Amino acid sequence: MRVLIPCITGLSLLALAACGDTAKNTVEEGMGPNPKLPAPNVTLLPTVDIAPAKGWPVGGKPTAAKGLAVNAFADGLDHPRWLYMLPDGDVLVAETNTPPQPGETGGIAGWVTGLVLKHAGAAAPTANRITLLRDADGDGVAEIREPFLENLKSPFGMALVGNDFYVANADAIMRFPYKDGETKITAPGEKVVDLPGGPINHHWTKNIIASPDGKRLYVTVGSNSNVGENGLDAEKDRAAIHELDLATGKMRLFASGLRNPNGLAWQPQSGALWTAVNERDEIGSDLVPDYMTSVKDGAFYGWPFSYYGQHVDERVKPQNPELVAKAIAPDYALGPHTASLGLTFYTGNLLPSKYAGGAFVGQHGSWNRHPLSGYKVIFVPFADGKPSGPAEDVLTGFVNADGDAQGRPVGVAVDKAGALLVADDVGNIVWRVTPAK
Repeated sequence: MRVLIPCITGLSLLALAACGDTAKNTVEEGMGPNPKLPAPNVTLLPTVDIAPAKGWPVGGKPTAAKGLAVNAFADGLDHPRWLYMLPDGDVLVAETNTPPQPGETGGIAGWVTGLVLKHAGAAAPTANRITLLRDADGDGVAEIREPFLENLKSPFGMALVGNDFYVANADAIMRFPYKDGETKITAPGEKVVDLPGGPINHHWTKNIIASPDGKRLYVTVGSNSNVGENGLDAEKDRAAIHELDLATGKMRLFASGLRNPNGLAWQPQSGALWTAVNERDEIGSDLVPDYMTSVKDGAFYGWPFSYYGQHVDERVKPQNPELVAKAIAPDYALGPHTASLGLTFYTGNLLPSKYAGGAFVGQHGSWNRHPLSGYKVIFVPFADGKPSGPAEDVLTGFVNADGDAQGRPVGVAVDKAGALLVADDVGNIVWRVTPAK
């Protein structure tokens, strides 16, 4: 059954607000280019509503949208979280989980964090591995599975540039030599650059994407807190996307104020870089929508001082009015607390034509909203490089009738044939979405 902590009451607390809340708006009202943003609701304790991680029953699978079908491309994995397509059609999957964090604070915040990790299936040791999956006979199921890279440190983002294979660990970007068609890299890696890590590494996932010309990597680094409660000194170089010059090894800040950017993708019509971002928690079930946005060089997106442009977060002290005045609103909201992580644009021609150029988003699912949000894969249509309509469900059914999470989608990618791949880190499966027969 779901873990729901909506309130704590007692005689000494009668004058205080309730300890949690219930959403008054629909998830859909918190989506699109102009989401509804109600007044914040700060409660005594945060709303904790979690779909406990249970996994799929035998033969179970998500429900695909009309006109689509889904099958298991590979199962029996160990917390598969992120996907990367190699040019030869091989699929790389990062089997990874939260790294040890000896500096994590105790108290209520630490208790909530531990509760969320445990019930969401994210408290198990990390496999620290990237696995290669190969569908040699083209039947839509990977019959070859090899450990491609091992002994990593909570790996996440991956990028191939020429013969150099880059991996974003939780604390550094590593480079390895790559040969086309090989199923395993045994050569030692070389550290390219350190990334913020440390004894507290609150948002530990680091993603990377290569520029179209292969000269630069763009690197996501999430915040080290919800809204700066560990002090802004702990947020140095965080809540940002950086640009790494591969020739010189120098990094520069590309965009900031992005609380937890994860997915990175190049929009095929405009050529712009887009990212999916997890926004802040603990100001109500209806705030703040996660979002996807084009990323403008030098732009500031508000965190921690404001959200969705210039909506000031009064919890953050001291404030920075000058910086808030520069904050720009993102392009498209993805619903409050949906934990939208995966992002890819569809450039294949296997799926129906309506998906061309649009964005698939993997929504890992909420913990700070009642009722639940996310726990599905959605599609946002695009035209002329911009979102052009409401989001549509692509894969649902990850939460069963008892409120348990049978799976939780994370990374999304398009394979060589044009099918959509989805990493499910609770079901331990990579799903493959194709047209229905």
